[in-house]
Amino acid sequence: MRRPAKTCPVCESGARVLDYKDERTLSRFLTDRGKILPSRLSGMCARHQRQLATAVKRARQLALLPYIRGYAG
Repeated sequence: MRRPAKTCPVCESGARVLDYKDERTLSRFLTDRGKILPSRLSGMCARHQRQLATAVKRARQLALLPYIRGYAG
């Protein structure tokens, strides 16, 4: 059985590029542990999924997003 195709939330909003400084948008596509959601769960197209991964990695490097959430080490 096939799932119905999801539409890309970034394409729907009309944004062309995902910005690494927009942590509110990026955090929508992270799990509660801080992992990047796969496109089959988030519904993103391939282009925006690649942009998302790059933006999240840049935001983590600049300490805008945590690498691991809920880590009390």
